[in-house]
Amino acid sequence: MKRTLDFNKKYPLLPLRDVVVFPHMVIPLFVGREKSINALDISMKTDRLIMLATQSDAQIAVPKKDDLYEVGTIAEILQLLKLPDGTIKVLVEGLSRAFITELDSKNNDFYEVAVKNIERPVEIDEETPILKRNILDNFEKYLFFK
Repeated sequence: MKRTLDFNKKYPLLPLRDVVVFPHMVIPLFVGREKSINALDISMKTDRLIMLATQSDAQIAVPKKDDLYEVGTIAEILQLLKLPDGTIKVLVEGLSRAFITELDSKNNDFYEVAVKNIERPVEIDEETPILKRNILDNFEKYLFFK
């Protein structure tokens, strides 16, 4: 079932190190930072939606807005498992790309972001299906006739 996203609300933020999550991608993540764990808790108590944004430098422990790429992905938390060492393994599915317009640190407990939708209109002309078919045919040839 496709979820309808509300781009007029703020989402808890999970800053990511060394990974980018795209729409329709399902990926497990290991979370250990306190603010990130708090963001997951808030998300689980509400609508299970969270904004994922990659840090430009993975070494930064407490990222600020300038340390994050402006485009991220709103994701749904599919599964969450608390591990004995205090970290959390979370399975997320990317739903939609979004642009971060504002970063707020809710009482220093977790990050929350305002986002706006990134719409990419797709223009399909008469040549598009032909090009798509050619690409797929060439890719098939590459796979099977290397």
